[in-house]
Amino acid sequence: MAAKAHDSARYSEMRNPKALRDYFVHDKFEAGVKLTGSEVKSIRSGKAQLSDAFARIDRGEVWLHGAYIEEYSHAGTSQHAPRRPRKLLLRASEIRKLATEVETAGRQIVALRMYFKEALVKVEIATATAKKQFDKREDVKKREQNLEARRALHTRR
Repeated sequence: MAAKAHDSARYSEMRNPKALRDYFVHDKFEAGVKLTGSEVKSIRSGKAQLSDAFARIDRGEVWLHGAYIEEYSHAGTSQHAPRRPRKLLLRASEIRKLATEVETAGRQIVALRMYFKEALVKVEIATATAKKQFDKREDVKKREQNLEARRALHTRR
C-alpha cells in the first residue's frame, strides 16, 4: 500500500500577521530552531503563534523572543515554558550580517513565519524597519485601489 503523498495538517506553517503590516522587510534568512520534543509536537499540531515574535543578538548568538508555543497536552512532567527564548541556528556569516544591519542601519529582526522543512522546524526571519503611520495609510489606499480595479474587471465580464 502506498504512503500518503501530502498531509496538509503535518506541513502547516505559522505566519506573523503583523510583520508585513508594520514593517518594511529587507533581507530574509532561514534559521533552524533549537526546540524540545514537546515543542515540536505542539508546532506540528498547529499550536504556535508568531504575532509578537522578534529576534535579538546576544553574545554572538541569535535568540527568538516572544514566540508562543503552547504546552503539549501529552508531555507529562517535562513541559516547556510557552514564551521562553529559543536559540536560532544560523551560520556565523549570517549572524555577522544581521549584527551589522541592526547596529549600522538601525533595523530590527522580525520573525515572519515558522514552518517544517522535511522533519525540521525552520523560522524565516528578516531585517526590517518600522513603518510610520502615513506609510500604513498608503498601503491601505493601494489595497483599496487594487480591490476596486478587480471588482471593475469582474463586473465587466
